[in-house]
Amino acid sequence: MSDHFFAGSYGGNSGKITDATRLECKICWYVYNPATGDDYWQIPPGTPFAKLPDHWTCPNCDGAREDFLVLEDEVHG
Repeated sequence: MSDHFFAGSYGGNSGKITDATRLECKICWYVYNPATGDDYWQIPPGTPFAKLPDHWTCPNCDGAREDFLVLEDEVHG
């Protein structure tokens, strides 16, 4: 999938984000915030989105991490 298909998608490209970037699930609008981590998957606070384990999916709807959207105000570069 190219960036042109769904503008703002993370798509696995860590160059688009910083360690503090919050990302939003495009299916259910869950926001992953690195400052708080993820209780469901037992991800500790301070874990950047790019460092989430490969098996991590949205804790609300099981959406793929590649389909998360970089929040507009936090796009890097």
